[in-house]
Amino acid sequence: MNAIELVIPPRMRDLGEGFMVNRALPYAKRRAVGPFVFFDEMGPADFPPGEGIDVRPHPHIGLATVTYLFEGSILHRDSLGSLQAIRPGEVNWMTAGRGIVHSERTAAEHLEHGQRLHGIQTWVALPLAMEEMEPAFLHYPAADFPNVELDGAAVRVVAGSAFGASSPLVTASPTVYLDIVLQPAARLVLPAMAEERAIYTAIGDATLDGEGWEKGAMPVLKAGVEPELQAGSHGARVILVGGAPLDGAARVMFWNFVSSRAERIEQAKRDWREGRFPLVPGDEAEFIPLPE
Repeated sequence: MNAIELVIPPRMRDLGEGFMVNRALPYAKRRAVGPFVFFDEMGPADFPPGEGIDVRPHPHIGLATVTYLFEGSILHRDSLGSLQAIRPGEVNWMTAGRGIVHSERTAAEHLEHGQRLHGIQTWVALPLAMEEMEPAFLHYPAADFPNVELDGAAVRVVAGSAFGASSPLVTASPTVYLDIVLQPAARLVLPAMAEERAIYTAIGDATLDGEGWEKGAMPVLKAGVEPELQAGSHGARVILVGGAPLDGAARVMFWNFVSSRAERIEQAKRDWREGRFPLVPGDEAEFIPLPE
């Protein structure tokens, strides 16, 4: 595997009520790829009428959450007063900074009829100088993102620049996020558009320079290589993430908190335990307790 530095193996997690995710990051041997410190594939899961995701209000610090869906819808609420449904191809970019609280639930209309949910949830660590910035929330419609049509491949540039197109999404540090759809057996050379890159096959199967990997695994690419990505006989949908390495100290992670300072994590734990984070308007009655 000349192009691959490391293959992160698949690791399934149950978020409750049988809703399974595959968690690629963080991993013991690779804590981050560019600014990305967390990567979950949610589903695909089929929810019958009356069932859905029900993530109660919980806090974050020191990071930005990035939600991107292939199928279904999630209703986002946060302590800034944001109320926003996210649908396929759209992006919810929530900057936690010094602290934010949010919930993610299934909207009433989808609870009534049921839905299929499939998507990617990532976190990017903020640069040292921005870890304590004011929290913010931005929603980007699907039409905002450029799509590049190549021979047998369609590339949506969600963050950063690639294949001559640039995303409108404003990031805190150099970041790349691509949604690549390949037709059966199609090939695409991946340019070295970022120092650190990893790929994840969400649908179908693919190879890099002829080398395959286990379903749900995440190959991390060597710096500077430009391997050829090829879809299998049924096509593939591949997510590429990466960017510049994180600045300064390695990030400390506990639960939903990310920081360059262990003492800041301890403060966030005390603040949540003692009720000092803000409430989520319209979703004040419940919360997720701090893990013991």
